[in-house]
Amino acid sequence: MQQRSIMRVGVPIAIAALALSACGSRSDSGGTSSAGSGTKTAKIGVIAPLTGDLSALGKGIQHSVELAVKQANDSNAIPGWKLEVSAQDDEAKADVGKNAATKLAADDAVIGVVGTLNSSVAQQTQPILNTAKIAQVSPANTNPTLTKGADLANPKRPYANYFRTCTTDAVQGPFAAQYLLGQGIKKVATIHDKKAYGQGLVEAFTAEFVKGGGTVVSAQTINPDESNYQSVVSAIAPSAPGAVYYGGEYPQAGPLSKQMKAAGLNVPLMGGDGIYDPKYIELAGTTSNGDLATSVGAPTDSTAAGKKFLEEYAAAKYAEPAAAYGGYAYDAANAIINALKVSLKSASDAKSARDATLTALGSVSFEGVTGKVSFDQYGDATAKVLTVYKVDAGKWIASKTDTFK
Repeated sequence: MQQRSIMRVGVPIAIAALALSACGSRSDSGGTSSAGSGTKTAKIGVIAPLTGDLSALGKGIQHSVELAVKQANDSNAIPGWKLEVSAQDDEAKADVGKNAATKLAADDAVIGVVGTLNSSVAQQTQPILNTAKIAQVSPANTNPTLTKGADLANPKRPYANYFRTCTTDAVQGPFAAQYLLGQGIKKVATIHDKKAYGQGLVEAFTAEFVKGGGTVVSAQTINPDESNYQSVVSAIAPSAPGAVYYGGEYPQAGPLSKQMKAAGLNVPLMGGDGIYDPKYIELAGTTSNGDLATSVGAPTDSTAAGKKFLEEYAAAKYAEPAAAYGGYAYDAANAIINALKVSLKSASDAKSARDATLTALGSVSFEGVTGKVSFDQYGDATAKVLTVYKVDAGKWIASKTDTFK
């Protein structure tokens, strides 16, 4: 996640839904029409944490999709069709996400889904949406097994409906390792939260760090449901690491960093895109200066398209900022919309166009907010640009942007 400007925006989803439904009544097939106009309806679902610790990220995803859909409707991007957003809260929990996917799959008007935030949730939503032939495009899932299967040495795409606009831990973890080695740090401790995202990130980081001549002097895990990490800090402190690499998200990473510094372990905590959020700095406090995070893509406000997105997001006056994944969610929604321009052209209803949408999505290619948006044979983003951010005076500042090699 880049040093993105933080926008405030706020139209509750219920109001947005009412506004959209005012355009016309829906049939059971999700295809119908505004009074007398013959306009049909298709829905893009959102599955993200809209409540709980990670809601700052989830709301940014939701609103960015809403913005893309509003712009598509305003420009009549798909003649004869109106798009709606159906946002579902997964609470960052796999079982809740599974229920959200089941609900969306049962709605014949749903033709695509943007989400999820968490890789562990995606593992539950993928098979449900795949069975229903509903396209799923994640702006945030970074676990490589989601697109290449459990055997990464012999990759095989497990679900043809699944795509992502972000890069993976197979790129993000090694990028972080190369950065620390380049800073002269040869000894690190690793910690992860036992979840798919965090564990995968640490595994990818460790392999590259050791390959580059570094040493992992201590490898620990935490329970993400706890808030006291003193035992873990005490376990790694005697090994005197030059940095601590953490796989997980900011609700745990912030307090972990604060407790490290309070215990005298005054070294940078580095993590992935899951900690790149202003709330991390709030939780970690003033001693977080020098902490590091990687995020996919170049800083949003460093490109013309990114600046335009941030300006339009701000103008929409949503209650929550776009946050770390807003640009990727906006690109994910527009990838689906671009596919719908092909698949809905002659479709009688949304459900009958699901297969064609998957085919069209695989061929999508356009310049998005985060760079060129296109997908490889596994559904992964073809872009491999990442940025390292450093906390400086209470803000995330871009330290290095490069293409992973």
